[in-house]
Amino acid sequence: MGTEVLPRRTPAPAWIPTAKGEEGDFCLRSSDCAAGLCCARHFWSKICKPVLREGQVCTRHRRKGTHGLEIFQRCQCAEGLACRLQREQGPADTSRLHTCQRV
Repeated sequence: MGTEVLPRRTPAPAWIPTAKGEEGDFCLRSSDCAAGLCCARHFWSKICKPVLREGQVCTRHRRKGTHGLEIFQRCQCAEGLACRLQREQGPADTSRLHTCQRV
């Protein structure tokens, strides 16, 4: 009886997703998520969330490393947009709200 030697195949671990994650799916990094999504903290886990569009509220980090302190992270603004202080109409510009605006 001839024994045939087959190449050994190691199956992928079950936790590795076979397709890119959709909104709300668990992830480890943004490359785990589908186009238009990023991997961001939600409570104590990370899920795929939508990249921010023009006019949406964003978070501007004054110091590097402060992003890790948020319980509910937001994605970055989409390409061609920047997170800037929202300009209020009126004499007193008291808003500290940042929104995604065209560069």
